[in-house]
Amino acid sequence: MSLPLDVLDCPICGQALIHQDDTLACESPTCGHVYPTSRGVPILINEANSIFDISGFEADEETFFRSHHPLHEWISEHLPDLSCNVSAKRNLATLAALLKARNRPVRVLVIGGGVVGAGLDQLLGDTSIEVIETDASWGPRTQIICDAHNLPFRGDAFDAVIVQAVLEHVLDPQCCVEEIYRVLRRDGLVYADTPFIQQVHGRQFDFTRFTRLGHRRLFRHFEEVESGVTCGPGMALAWTARYFMMSFFQSKQLRSAASLAARCSLFWLKYFDYYLVRQKASLDAASAFFFIGRKSKSILSDRDLIADYQGGF
Repeated sequence: MSLPLDVLDCPICGQALIHQDDTLACESPTCGHVYPTSRGVPILINEANSIFDISGFEADEETFFRSHHPLHEWISEHLPDLSCNVSAKRNLATLAALLKARNRPVRVLVIGGGVVGAGLDQLLGDTSIEVIETDASWGPRTQIICDAHNLPFRGDAFDAVIVQAVLEHVLDPQCCVEEIYRVLRRDGLVYADTPFIQQVHGRQFDFTRFTRLGHRRLFRHFEEVESGVTCGPGMALAWTARYFMMSFFQSKQLRSAASLAARCSLFWLKYFDYYLVRQKASLDAASAFFFIGRKSKSILSDRDLIADYQGGF
């Protein structure tokens, strides 16, 4: 991928970046920070405002994504999965249709795009949509290393931002959403997919969960296009039972065995979600929610927020 220098900015001072040998340098004389590349990928981190160090990425240290023994990977790929995102494919098709209706070249930012998110392959396969994939972890699709608290892009740069299974892993979700708002064009769209009932799945990089209304308030500066459940109560129950079983053991080997047993015996629970996600009562018990919104100058009031409760009580 050729670097999108027309939209890249210094994550420290917000000034433009220029090529300087194998690095990117801030053109501001008062900042002048130089950012290295590794594997041909720029590492654009504001270390003063991040839990990540540039040197760690240069040394190929693992953060969120961890490598496993090939046998472990093979077994995991061939076991039944407890997870089931029943809405992402349709949601991202909706997002793609909204973008293509603009009848002009569009540019999309994926935050946490080191791997392909659920349903995202249809956007990645559309040559009329330019996609820039960023992450704070080395992944097979990471094009730019950055921290969502200081996105290295200028304002009004993107037609859409996609943030799937990411906001639970950042220290300050509101700050990251403000950054998303900043880099979106005036009519820009956001697609967020964020968990509510899911156990810790990012080790030390896992911080926050959101109810539906909590998720909506996070995007209160956006006009809602559509929202709802992506992963339902069936998946939430399966995950909870799996972690219940794993809680009896401390050793990695026994926890893996408990996880394997849960996956083989409880995978069927997720199929209830194809029905349950259409039920209002599932909003109180879902595993994850989605939000499609359009950048707006108005702000959703907290009174309007709580009036939008749609659960089962």
